[in-house]
Amino acid sequence: MEKSVKRFNGNAIYNPSGKAGEYAAWACNFFTGCSNDCEYCYCKKGFLAKVWSDKAQLKKCFKDRDHALEVFTREIDANLEALQASGLFFTFTSDPMLQETRDLTLEAIFTANSRGIPVQILTKRADFLDHQSMKALKLIAGSIAWGFTLTGHDELEPGASSNIERLHAMKRLHDWGFKTFASIEPVVDFASAFSMINLSLGYCDLYKIGLMSGKRYNAQERSEAHFLLDMLKEAPGRYYLKDSLIKFLEIDRADLPADKFVSVEFNIFK
Repeated sequence: MEKSVKRFNGNAIYNPSGKAGEYAAWACNFFTGCSNDCEYCYCKKGFLAKVWSDKAQLKKCFKDRDHALEVFTREIDANLEALQASGLFFTFTSDPMLQETRDLTLEAIFTANSRGIPVQILTKRADFLDHQSMKALKLIAGSIAWGFTLTGHDELEPGASSNIERLHAMKRLHDWGFKTFASIEPVVDFASAFSMINLSLGYCDLYKIGLMSGKRYNAQERSEAHFLLDMLKEAPGRYYLKDSLIKFLEIDRADLPADKFVSVEFNIFK
């Protein structure tokens, strides 16, 4: 019988589960709502629908941004050893690099770094690279991984930076010494997914690939998914296939080449 694991669910940081848990063991959410306005967003259609808005708003549990950072600091200090080992992910309930969210996100990154905690940031923005804090962040690039959601479908993400702009941002960050990863999720279609992977080879350290929640993929798309898998086996790069894709492909994760296909425990910083 497995020993039960006590999960942490604070106001700022927590242990995500399900599909989110395939991204990180620890995550931070300061905001709800997002101006990227993605048509497929699981937050605005799912468990956050009642509090969702097209502009990021600080969670109601925080009095203001100073209070949010105070709570964040208290919670990371309470879980310091685990966070130092696993790192911290930003964010699942908004985009951490929107104009209205990025200042608090960057403060939190510096706070985490001062305590030896590596961080991962997943965004659809490419317009933060000239922010005044980026010069200081370059000095600690080894403990920061920047991720970009890449679907290849700008029309489904009308408020976000274009996919091409995100690719350019990823390359710049990689050239500056940061780790980089791509969230090829949701897969809108497999041709676009492969295109995004192919365009970023050489400056993306890890790809995470997952299906679109609620979409029914047909037999033709199953064939295309297997073709994508065959292509990835031959391409350079490292890949994590999310459980949704593994199930759709009807394959055993253990049968995938271990030198290319990583497990959920893979640490991008090591």
